[in-house]
Amino acid sequence: MDTFKLEVITPNGVIYDGEAVEVTLPGEEGEFGVLPQHASLTTLLKAGVIDIVTSEKTTESIVVNWGVVQVDEKKVTVLVDGAVAIRGTGEGEIAKALSDAKKLLEDVADSNMALASVSAKLDAAAHKLI
Repeated sequence: MDTFKLEVITPNGVIYDGEAVEVTLPGEEGEFGVLPQHASLTTLLKAGVIDIVTSEKTTESIVVNWGVVQVDEKKVTVLVDGAVAIRGTGEGEIAKALSDAKKLLEDVADSNMALASVSAKLDAAAHKLI
């Protein structure tokens, strides 16, 4: 199975560093997916959710406020100002991650429409994890 290296980096450190089969990113022009051997590109990201399909076929979600992504055939590097990984082993950890993600998005001065869209996606992801 083809994979690519994916890094999600904030000023505070690395949020994700591993192999991925697929990643969906919240681009300025709309969501877009990246698969192995994707054409090279660099673009801006807006507030949204990064969905990562790992080589184990699990999906991880990371909420970001804004940033930039650089894609080439073997690697995707995401540099963001702020990010919260939606993961945890129990309901308490997941609830805290969701709360932190919503707080991160409230600081974004984009539009209420973007915030509503991300909130709906977060709620859907939370129901899958619980």
